[in-house]
Amino acid sequence: MKLTFIGATHEVTGSCFLVEADTCKFLVDCGMKQGPNIYEDVEVPVNPGDIDFILLTHAHIDHSGNLPAIYAKGFRGNVYATEATCDLCDIMLRDSAHIQMFEAEWRNRKGKRAGKETFVPAYTMEDALGVLKNFVGCAYDQVIHLEQNVQIRFVDAGHLLGSSSIEVWITEERDGRLQTEKVVFSGDIGNLDQPLIKDPTYVEDADYVVMESTYGERSHGERTDYVKALAEVIQRTFDAGGNVVIPSFAVGRTQEMLYFIRQIKEDGLIRGHDGFSVYVDSPLAVEATSIFGEHRLDCYDADARALIDRGVNPISFNGLKTSVTAEDSRAINWVEAPKVIISASGMCDAGRIKHHLKHNLWRKESTILFVGYQAVGTLGRALVEGASTVKLFGEEIQVQARIQVLAGVSGHADQAGLLRWAGAFKRQRPKKVFVVHGDDQVTESFAKLLETELGYEAMAPFSGTIYDLTADRCVYEAKGIPAPQKKAATAASQKVNLVYARLLSMGQRLLAVIHKNEGGANKDLKKFANEIQKLCDKWDRD
Repeated sequence: MKLTFIGATHEVTGSCFLVEADTCKFLVDCGMKQGPNIYEDVEVPVNPGDIDFILLTHAHIDHSGNLPAIYAKGFRGNVYATEATCDLCDIMLRDSAHIQMFEAEWRNRKGKRAGKETFVPAYTMEDALGVLKNFVGCAYDQVIHLEQNVQIRFVDAGHLLGSSSIEVWITEERDGRLQTEKVVFSGDIGNLDQPLIKDPTYVEDADYVVMESTYGERSHGERTDYVKALAEVIQRTFDAGGNVVIPSFAVGRTQEMLYFIRQIKEDGLIRGHDGFSVYVDSPLAVEATSIFGEHRLDCYDADARALIDRGVNPISFNGLKTSVTAEDSRAINWVEAPKVIISASGMCDAGRIKHHLKHNLWRKESTILFVGYQAVGTLGRALVEGASTVKLFGEEIQVQARIQVLAGVSGHADQAGLLRWAGAFKRQRPKKVFVVHGDDQVTESFAKLLETELGYEAMAPFSGTIYDLTADRCVYEAKGIPAPQKKAATAASQKVNLVYARLLSMGQRLLAVIHKNEGGANKDLKKFANEIQKLCDKWDRD
């Protein structure tokens, strides 16, 4: 059996790994690459129509975002994930498709005036809805037989509602005897003591481990009293007559903020502003918050469950208002009373948050509170680093509001947490640990740390590396190929490349379907052949 590394190698996003066994081929994650492209990723080296199924660790777009794209290229197998991940993907993949189609529409409006060809998005809403029909929800901690020689189990990774590490057992015949290898894919490992969700579950045995290293060189430091810190920001801002504007990721971080604010209200920590309003201005966040509530029994931790037992919703309270329509969103800025506004996107590069920044950045009495990582090159990063002016909707805005960061809020384990997770393999130590999902130097340094601290054999593979799990040897060790700084492709070339690539994938899928029908009834095969002949006659125009 072979393991090929596709994405999230020496980079943080685009998680994707291919496993090829005797009886099946499958992917673990199929994520979208986000942010700067440092290294080139190889294409999935098999026809998408030949991939039997996909295992998904969690719903974040850098793990799930390319599922509609591979569906568009011919994949028609099942996608196995936890129930909560299935529900979150239902809203997140539709949202991703909407964004891509909206961007294409915007480019095409501009391109039409410039006489350019039509821009084609990587996938459409039809592709997203198509792959969503193939999702299969799975319970935590249950061994599932996908086929005779493959078993899996999802365990809670403590990173996001429904997030998981996946244990995979693969049995093959070698030299006349059956041999089973167990591979553990960590997914994104969560931080301890996060609101709402449980701590990570530790796995105690594995033959091989594919492990993330996002914060492999960092410590979150001493844990902040987030309720106290947030209350202080709200009190000071409200006393000055301003608004607290929180750019927040719609799924996960928004619900954590609601958890903290509910406690602030219950404990009466804000004086003189009783009944203050909190606006969640993001349709995606509103839907995600509803999904969190639906999974309170299978995903919430003991503290959140104790609140539910008391009849308390951990992420709801008096004064909470949700905004879905554009009219609702605009109306928020005409409410004069001090308020908290939680809106996406978390890095301020898109979405409704930009409108709230436009209305509050110039106000000395307001506070912009960042509660998540701000990537280089984003508007959020510029504000955190002290930008004095920013441009929003073509208008130059003076930055006079207080810019603050709620330090330490993270859904990822830090270095100590990663080592704690890796050190749990006491019943059976892994033969090899593959370090992925981290910045270039972090993957290398964390692999060395696993060797010195835990005595593991570890490596940080580049995209394209192939490892034979049965023989325990590297078949091909790829080198990192820096992504070229290409000139932007013209709309015409993008259209040709994307559409032709899709056509080629459909041809490959047709061949795969033909092979699957080998041994079928002659009558059915003849009908199939006639349909293909008619299609070829129609399009063979030479």
